[in-house]
Amino acid sequence: MGIFDKLRGEFVDIIEWTDDSNDTMVYRFPRHNNEIKMGAKLTVRPGQVAVFINKGKIADVFEPDMYTLATDNMPILSTLKGWKHGFHSPFKAEVYFVSTRRFTDLKWGTKHPIMLRDAEFGPIRIRAFGSYVIKVSDAAKFITEIVGTDGHFTKDEITDQLRNLIVSRFADIIGESKIPVLDMAANYDELGEFITKRIHEDFLNYGLDIMKMLVENISLPKAVEEALDKRSSMGIIGNLNQYTQFQTANAMEDAAKNPGGMAAGGMGMGMGFAMANQMGNAMPAGQQQQPPQAAPQSQPTAPPPLPQAAAFHIAISGQQSGPFDMKSLGEFVTGGQVKADTLVWKQGMAQWTAAGQVPELSSLFGAAPPPLPPQ
Repeated sequence: MGIFDKLRGEFVDIIEWTDDSNDTMVYRFPRHNNEIKMGAKLTVRPGQVAVFINKGKIADVFEPDMYTLATDNMPILSTLKGWKHGFHSPFKAEVYFVSTRRFTDLKWGTKHPIMLRDAEFGPIRIRAFGSYVIKVSDAAKFITEIVGTDGHFTKDEITDQLRNLIVSRFADIIGESKIPVLDMAANYDELGEFITKRIHEDFLNYGLDIMKMLVENISLPKAVEEALDKRSSMGIIGNLNQYTQFQTANAMEDAAKNPGGMAAGGMGMGMGFAMANQMGNAMPAGQQQQPPQAAPQSQPTAPPPLPQAAAFHIAISGQQSGPFDMKSLGEFVTGGQVKADTLVWKQGMAQWTAAGQVPELSSLFGAAPPPLPPQ
């Protein structure tokens, strides 16, 4: 500090703070040896308070206004100094300006998942994120409990401590609430208001007031979210029979477009018939295709339909397939898929019977060549 600055201290001082930042909560006014002349001008702007500290003790607190510092408007400092007769010499004091505006969009979130017992999913882990708004409600307590002798205190220096306090209270409240995980999104506002009330007293102990707390997101582990997506997909599909019909029709169309695919051979043709039969059985009774009706006798415009050949169901590897006509069965016998002991059934038969014992099919096996003699 030069001689000019020291001489300037003999004149009327002007003590003020113009804040051009958005994160400063407390600012200590710089003074040469902390000397302030009696009669100095103090300007406290809206959104600020000025706190005078003498020898480590909180003295006077000035609300927004313009003051001429004298013993009559500094009662506590005057008592500490012992100015019983209005002594007007310069005095030493530290002046801290405290911002009382709202600090918005402060973030909170869980560093680690919170373990809960959900009524629907059982033990489960969640994460939560949000924001909150605070302001200094008691400048003297805030300086005593938090700031100390820090001459430039910003919101970043306290957000970690406040976040830990919020997360701790949130975990306790969400565990006691017993709200199902799937219903939490519908209760974000209520959770935010309830937590704000619960932690209000804790903030007041620091000289702070929490104005609002928002719960912006509650998320589940990735594996659980994927399982929920599958569950939602099943709900969207709805009628499983109709969905099966749709998928079967698409598969048949794709097979028809591929000549070298499953539909080319006899077994492929049989499987195609089986798929068509399954799709027909899955249709509601009112939607199944009815057999064609014979034309009235008075209008013999078309010949009657040819009698249908016998169609047999076959059991392959414990699975029922069919019905298949004689041509398809002959191809199955030639290819070895159907043997004399393969169980078959058609309409009118009392039970499943070996194919070699059915008169209509016995000729298929007689046409098969005998096994080769041993070498």
